Amino acid sequence: MRACAEGAARPDGERRAGGADTAPGWAASALDSVLARVARTRAEAGARFPLYADPDSGRWRTTARGSWTGGFWAGLLWLLARHTGAPSDREAAQACTARLADWAGADTSTRGLIFWYGTLFAADDGGARVRVRDVGARACRDAFDPRLGLVPWGSAFGGPGTTARVDGVPGMVPLLATVDPEAAGSHLRRHLDLCLSTRPPSWSWLRTGATGWTARADPPSGWSRGPAWLLLAVAEGAPLLADGSLARITDALAPTCSVPLADLAHPDGPLDTSAAAVTALALLRLGHRDRAVTVLDTLVGRHLTADGRLLDGCYDLGAGTALRHELIWGDFFLAYSLAELTGRVSGHPG
Repeated sequence: MRACAEGAARPDGERRAGGADTAPGWAASALDSVLARVARTRAEAGARFPLYADPDSGRWRTTARGSWTGGFWAGLLWLLARHTGAPSDREAAQACTARLADWAGADTSTRGLIFWYGTLFAADDGGARVRVRDVGARACRDAFDPRLGLVPWGSAFGGPGTTARVDGVPGMVPLLATVDPEAAGSHLRRHLDLCLSTRPPSWSWLRTGATGWTARADPPSGWSRGPAWLLLAVAEGAPLLADGSLARITDALAPTCSVPLADLAHPDGPLDTSAAAVTALALLRLGHRDRAVTVLDTLVGRHLTADGRLLDGCYDLGAGTALRHELIWGDFFLAYSLAELTGRVSGHPG
């Protein structure tokens, strides 16, 4: 049974955690290769948003408006612009971020993913970054339902509007906190209460007047990104959890292996490196640096190609979509984690 993929020994002897203030020797070169891939992707995608790329050819499937992943592409463009300092890279990032504003009116809690990560590394030229983020934050605050204690999943991507889904929590918590910390804390705590109230956890819940909250089967309980998304939300919203439960929650959500299966119910199925990249960032933000480095070492040593493509991401196992591909959010969270680890990210927008 293949449950996960652990770190591979490095022939150059660089497999090490490093000191408290020292990044492993491989981290900077890995980040360089990922950002070089961003530059090539930008040339290929043009004005469209990359979604996932074929593991053999490297060709991207793109969307016109970015779907729920548009913020990750904008975030990568800003990381590239910070890396190169080139005006053309900065202009491309600015243009992409400006286009995210169209999502403010969309009925979906994935606006947290779109607006927070799409503006996180943006240069604040004339207040443009703040304006885009503020438009998204205020739209999300307006969508907050005090009866449910959260921003509902919404109807933009199908399904009942009164649904709570775990992928509507990361990004949403810090985004909401910029305009309404109380709503942000409620959104996080309600999802924690729901998702962790069952064994195994349930990642989607429907609220009806007759029965209250009922767990839904999609996504399945063994879904790789369920615990990863929630752990990241906990890392982002840790100051809002003042009940001493942080260690317990972290232990419940942190994986036992570096790269999880896409679905635990399919032990011979694909892995999901995108979930591992999300987890690595969460662990870094929570102060578990050595554990994060172990995950990143595995991703870089086993799943990152020489030309900067993070393979073996699983978009949607149930639908059979992009099962062993490069995923735009996998690239983003790997780059974000490596930038944080190497010190290339100095602080985050408030």
